[in-house]
Amino acid sequence: ESLTMSSGWSANDHKGHTNPLSTGVKRSRLDSGNKVAVVLGAQWGDEGKGKVVDLLATESDIVCRCQGGNNAGHTVVVEGTEYDFHLLPSGIINTKCISLIGNGVVIHLPGLFEEIDKNEKKGLKGWEKRLVISDRAHIVFDFHQALDGMQELQRQAQEGKNIGTTKKGIGPTYCCKASRTGLRICDLLADFKEFSTKFKSLAQQYQSMYPLLKVDVEGELKKLKEYAERIRPMVRDGVYFMYDAIHGPPKKILVEGANAALLDIDFGTYPFVTSSNCTVGGVCTGLGIPPAYIGDVYGVSKAYTTRVGIGAFPTEQVNAIGELLQTRGHEVGVTTGRKRRCGWLDLVILRYAHMINGFTAIALTKLDILDVLDEIKVAIAYKLNGKRIPHFPANMEVLQKVDVEYEVFPGWKTDTSAARKWNDLPPKAQNYIRFVENHIGVPIKWVGVGKSRECMIQMF
Repeated sequence: ESLTMSSGWSANDHKGHTNPLSTGVKRSRLDSGNKVAVVLGAQWGDEGKGKVVDLLATESDIVCRCQGGNNAGHTVVVEGTEYDFHLLPSGIINTKCISLIGNGVVIHLPGLFEEIDKNEKKGLKGWEKRLVISDRAHIVFDFHQALDGMQELQRQAQEGKNIGTTKKGIGPTYCCKASRTGLRICDLLADFKEFSTKFKSLAQQYQSMYPLLKVDVEGELKKLKEYAERIRPMVRDGVYFMYDAIHGPPKKILVEGANAALLDIDFGTYPFVTSSNCTVGGVCTGLGIPPAYIGDVYGVSKAYTTRVGIGAFPTEQVNAIGELLQTRGHEVGVTTGRKRRCGWLDLVILRYAHMINGFTAIALTKLDILDVLDEIKVAIAYKLNGKRIPHFPANMEVLQKVDVEYEVFPGWKTDTSAARKWNDLPPKAQNYIRFVENHIGVPIKWVGVGKSRECMIQMF
């Protein structure tokens, strides 16, 4: 057999997707294949991932979403037009780029088409040729969304604490998925009668558990049948699609993370977290790719910290500083419109996010928001009863109680928004950036000083 391919097996094998080891040639793990670059939030979300993805998507061939749903909010400005993405990968505006919604994403079909219609009105064209949807992705139904709202009201009534869900049905759908009652895109596209039966029994199950839940079964089925035909041409087996993308001709593949490290279901500030893994592990499970093919992992962090909704936030500033950051940074949620809580940059959090994700580089955004401050603080450790603790506490009550140890820097008190390269930044701002970089042990590749694409200073 000819072993022309660098992976040590023949081109014919490749086309037939047979076992790569069938030729008996031991191949090293990394000798071939296109690597996947990943952009992840390193704090509590809203770090400006959109900017970084946008920067990288212009030269990507494939942009993927691997987890979450339309609870993500993501604004991209192209030639003065603001596009708003929630479920669509933001590569969809690039005509040379395929956008993949992976198996780990949960899809609310009315939400998807509403988003497409909105963006079509702004000039998005030809998207149906560029969108690929995994047949293993789970479907968010309207009753999942209704339930999400009901449960949030219940939580508020019982404990006076809601989780701060976006009420998009994401949590209930992942719940359904884990309890093996969920329905997937592949079910919707197979025998519709079979699908209807399953849908009806799922709706019934939900109504018996939640008597107040109203489900219009026939109405929703009628809509689903229409959506099925609209998406049919875009649906593919995501595993084979990604395999071919990785092992085919050279391609740039980008994964756009939604949410952020401290909202991860396993590693976040539980229970005030989202319902999926938004750390690097979610990329492998949410697309069906081996860890060996993950290349650069870019962490995105603001030059300060924000958080939406409730939950512990050690460096929060409930004072004039917090208000200044909130107003100067226009800190209001994209998806929810809620005011964000603001505080100093927390390096305990960033180091923790790096331990989990293994960042190869970091983007530090919104540095210009700090331009007017006399002094700037950075959290470098947490203390309990006067003693430094060597880790990020898992328990929320413990995290609420920590004292924060800060490093204090003099402010640079100059406008940085016009800076386009490292040397344009004042020495005190450079000093701040270098400190962050050294403390986390990850190089900072971009520094953001404003809204538009040009405002991302590339360092190397």
